Amino acid sequence: MGVQKTSALAGSFREGVVEAGCDEAGRGCLAGPVVAAAVILPPGFSHPLLNDSKQLPESARDQLRPVIETEALAWSVAAVGVEEIDRLNILHASILAMHRAIEQLGKRPEFLLIDGNRFHPFPGIPHACIIKGDGKFRSIAAASILAKTHRDELMANLAAEHPAYGWEQNRGYPTAAHREAIRTHGATVHHRRSFRLLPDGVQGKLSF
Repeated sequence: MGVQKTSALAGSFREGVVEAGCDEAGRGCLAGPVVAAAVILPPGFSHPLLNDSKQLPESARDQLRPVIETEALAWSVAAVGVEEIDRLNILHASILAMHRAIEQLGKRPEFLLIDGNRFHPFPGIPHACIIKGDGKFRSIAAASILAKTHRDELMANLAAEHPAYGWEQNRGYPTAAHREAIRTHGATVHHRRSFRLLPDGVQGKLSF
């Protein structure tokens, strides 16, 4: 597919340096893992649809995923499951997922662009935290798309095992329908015990 110039997003933070953009998906969910991606794009890469995954319709994310996976110099996706989320807390679990994705890259980056304002330094690689970076840098936007699409696919597969919760639609986020399903059917092994699954004062089957 042809690559076109995108003016809204910056190509790099430091010119001439091999950068990996990192982002995660699923921090605010009640169920399922948190998933992170790391992406090293080739110099000059851009695409007319490329943007923060939250600003794109599902069809655009699905269109971009194979483009990114084909044209990236390296990419990786990693997950941290619910047991680790409950043990570490969601912030540390999200950072751990990003570390795992960076470790799995087939090419070692020289600099990391991290979406958000918190990160634990990765051994031997300097980084910069960029608030709302998925709407500012192409490599972070690409990582946001891979993290989101891979996690959505995973949640759709889990939905087949637990159809009552509508994960193929809500992806584990705290929608009213998802919480009503928890109230009615109870929590599954894929729900995060450390999260408030039901609003205060609402009784339900919360045994795991």
